[in-house]
Amino acid sequence: MGVVNLQKIVEKMDLKNLTPDVELEGHGVKVPDINRPALQLAGFFDHFASERVQVIGYVEYTYLASLTEEHKEKIYDTLFSYDIPCFVFCRNLQPEERFLEKAAERQIPVFLTTKQTSAFSAEIIRWLNVELAPCISIHGVLVDVMGVGVLIMGESGIGKSEAALELIKRGHRLVTDDVVEIHKVSDDTLVGTAPGITRHFIELRGIGIIDVKTLFGVQSVKETQNIDLVITLEDWDKDKEYDRLGLTEEYTEFLGNKVVCHNIPIRPGRNLAIIVESAAANYRQKRMGYNAAQELYRRVQENLKRN
Repeated sequence: MGVVNLQKIVEKMDLKNLTPDVELEGHGVKVPDINRPALQLAGFFDHFASERVQVIGYVEYTYLASLTEEHKEKIYDTLFSYDIPCFVFCRNLQPEERFLEKAAERQIPVFLTTKQTSAFSAEIIRWLNVELAPCISIHGVLVDVMGVGVLIMGESGIGKSEAALELIKRGHRLVTDDVVEIHKVSDDTLVGTAPGITRHFIELRGIGIIDVKTLFGVQSVKETQNIDLVITLEDWDKDKEYDRLGLTEEYTEFLGNKVVCHNIPIRPGRNLAIIVESAAANYRQKRMGYNAAQELYRRVQENLKRN
């Protein structure tokens, strides 16, 4: 099971640490969800999702303010007896001193954010879903071509990085070269990212390492991208039959999710960047309801009927 370190959450969500004496190292979140402990503050602790990030909004905050000190002490004792990863107070609502003291005694971090409760909840759930999603690393290049995430695969030296570089020069964006980390965010969505150490770099044989972000500007790179289309490059085999119509779609599978796949034969004179760009545009066109292969088939059938 994956774990997201609290320090990483603090940096990503721009949180203020209200319990600096509590050591964040060793604390982490394992569940990509949050809990608003309204029922728990009211005294109902059955089925308490204590393993989640606990978010305190305006409703919980005002309810706590209405309680007597004796009642609050009882609720705090029960609440902090659970193994909670952290509390986050939204809307810049400052927790009372007794709450922070209890949290420090139990070594439970408390954070503060200026964001609205619903906006913060949606943002952290979306981010945690990506961070904690099942993940694999594969050899390939991921580029954003007109909003379509294209994963280019193939043997080493076949021309994946050169195709990506040409696409960048044509105005598209690089996500990662050589190693692609694929996260299964849902049963329909795969998200690709770059390992931190190789982010924004491309390796070109004979030249070496190129820093795409520095060379072409920030508009030429992207941190993450959904994987919509896979293009597998392979050496041209004159004895092999290649699909020339595209009436049926082929798929490849990652982490149980199917992705549309095209096998592209490589030979001198073929412009890989234009082929990839055309494949991405054709993918978008199909998703918008128009299939060129089916339109050609319809015209042929109509012509046969007339004759």
